[in-house]
Amino acid sequence: MILKPICVDIQSFPAKLRPLLSGANLYDSSCSEQAKVIFIEKDGGYFLKISQKGSLEREVKMTQYFHRKGLSANVLSYISEEKDWMLSEKIPGDDCTLGQYLEEPKRLCDIIAERLAILHSTDFDDCSIPNHTECFIASAERNRSNGMFDKSKAENWGYKNPEDAWSVVETNSHLLKANVLLHGDYCLPNIILNDWNFSGFIDLDSAGVGDRHVDLYWGSWTLFYNLKTDKYRERFFDAYGRDKIEKDILRIVAAFEVFG
Repeated sequence: MILKPICVDIQSFPAKLRPLLSGANLYDSSCSEQAKVIFIEKDGGYFLKISQKGSLEREVKMTQYFHRKGLSANVLSYISEEKDWMLSEKIPGDDCTLGQYLEEPKRLCDIIAERLAILHSTDFDDCSIPNHTECFIASAERNRSNGMFDKSKAENWGYKNPEDAWSVVETNSHLLKANVLLHGDYCLPNIILNDWNFSGFIDLDSAGVGDRHVDLYWGSWTLFYNLKTDKYRERFFDAYGRDKIEKDILRIVAAFEVFG
């Protein structure tokens, strides 16, 4: 996580948040163009996420749900006015892109695989997103119609062009299930460890009940992307449990993901 010191006009924030911001050191920790994230260095630390009105509602619900399961931060406040504001406590530790973890890739690979298997065995009967698979399919259809196509992800799974990948989506989308609790964006920056001990998950806007192979796809992808090698993919699958993985379904999920 990169923290850049910033100065802000506290009066431009909702009145409820101003006392917390006052006198605190503030840092920009944003990692995407879709949302601004401010780290508030006070007490044990807080994160304030700011995005378009209504865009954080699902993330708030799923973060609260994961928190009740002991898997994420406590959401302290959600304000939806001209913008969305989500305030949460900092989870102790650092994300898995910290040098301490990247320097031991085998250990890192094993721990994120094992934590994923535990997540996927978590009871989800009361989850408010009971079928993320429907959203997953609709998102791919929408992104394809908007011309999105990630060539680098496509080539990594043997898809030569959008038509090649989309034919797999059209033919096989009915094979995806909704039978485990998903993170939905299972990448190293979204997994927090405290000296190798699991602390929690963050960025849960894609979480819900869905097909395990979505998280398995992202887990293997993040090791490739962050470690600059694909040699840990098979180790990751072994540590998760080969008996629960269908490689044909993984390739179908990859076809969806090339459309963002």
